[in-house]
Amino acid sequence: MHDISPELLSEIRARFAHVDTCPFEGERVFFENAGGALTLNSVVETSAKFAAIPDNQGRDNPAAKALQAIIDQSKEDMRVLFGAPKGSFFVGESGTELLFRLISAAILAAPQGRVLGSTLEHPASRSACDRWAKIAGKPYVVVPHDVENGIVTAEHYLPEITPDTVVATILHTSPVTGMGVDVAAISKAIRKVAPDCLIIVDGIQHAAHGRLDIESYGIDGYVISPYKVFSRHGYGVAWVSDRLAKLPHNHLLNAPGGPWEMGTRDTGAYAAFSDVVSYFEWLGAQVTDSTDRRERIRAAGEAIHAHEARLTNAMLHGYGNLKGLADLPEVIIVGGVDNPAREGLVSFAIKGKASTGIVEALRLKGVRVHTRKADHYSGNILDPMGLDSCIRVSMCHYNSEAEVAKFLAAMQEIAYA
Repeated sequence: MHDISPELLSEIRARFAHVDTCPFEGERVFFENAGGALTLNSVVETSAKFAAIPDNQGRDNPAAKALQAIIDQSKEDMRVLFGAPKGSFFVGESGTELLFRLISAAILAAPQGRVLGSTLEHPASRSACDRWAKIAGKPYVVVPHDVENGIVTAEHYLPEITPDTVVATILHTSPVTGMGVDVAAISKAIRKVAPDCLIIVDGIQHAAHGRLDIESYGIDGYVISPYKVFSRHGYGVAWVSDRLAKLPHNHLLNAPGGPWEMGTRDTGAYAAFSDVVSYFEWLGAQVTDSTDRRERIRAAGEAIHAHEARLTNAMLHGYGNLKGLADLPEVIIVGGVDNPAREGLVSFAIKGKASTGIVEALRLKGVRVHTRKADHYSGNILDPMGLDSCIRVSMCHYNSEAEVAKFLAAMQEIAYA
């Protein structure tokens, strides 16, 4: 397996829209990928093409049949990317909406027992669990995460896993700490005590970093937001196991097969996701000699992980003669400095300096980052750390060390101002 070389990085960047220039602000470094990744040029073209088609699937005409074939192919492409030979895929309004839908169906259909999650989770899953557990009259137990390392493990879940745990949720990667979670290990721990538990995973932050392998996780539901994995806004993608798919859920009366799609779906959304899968395949073909689709996608994920690790290492420890964040005065790194679970994201705060001011100063120097406040989105991570906010710098594999250097040069001035 080969790394992402400077030459390959140039090819990668050429495949994305607005890679170095904002259409509203001009030239900038884009380090706000956790808020929404860059969009593939192919996705832009596909979206425009399908937006112009007036026909819908399910009719007796060539256009409708062609649209259905595109949807069917996209679902097969999803299987390859997600590593999910079994189960079924469908799209919805957004990742958040799909998490609510899967979690509500699981909680309402499960026998009496406990719902289990963790404090690391995004409010998309925690809010759904809180609401539907109350409606179903089931206790909702929330496992405290490791505040220092910004992660949750099977060991954290273990004390609260009981035989009557009927639904459990897991966050694959935190959008605030940037740390990836060992989903398979947590799922295995749950199944050992509660083998019939319905396990649903929020993979929204994880997907852009590759290395998806649903077959190995032992779970029942997995949700992503395509706009965070090189596609566009306006839809989410969910995978459900066969047993979760069969549970009672919202759909039209007497609809054949008990579909999970609500109304006529946008064929362009499915087609645009096939573009994402094709991109992962293309990237994998640049770093492995294998001709197998799944192996290429695996190779792409490994190359992405290695490249992003180099970027975060440079950001934390320095690049050339530029100091890294860890060497700047009064800097607090969320999740610690050298954390092997980190996936392309560094969140930090500087004592005595407002995070909003730092984000603004970076913007004026041509670097796009984001403030995370201790609100309903991020308070679960920041409050235990005693922080009212932090600066989130989120990278993807199309970012470069030169962009990290520009960020660090700006931070030298900001930190000492």
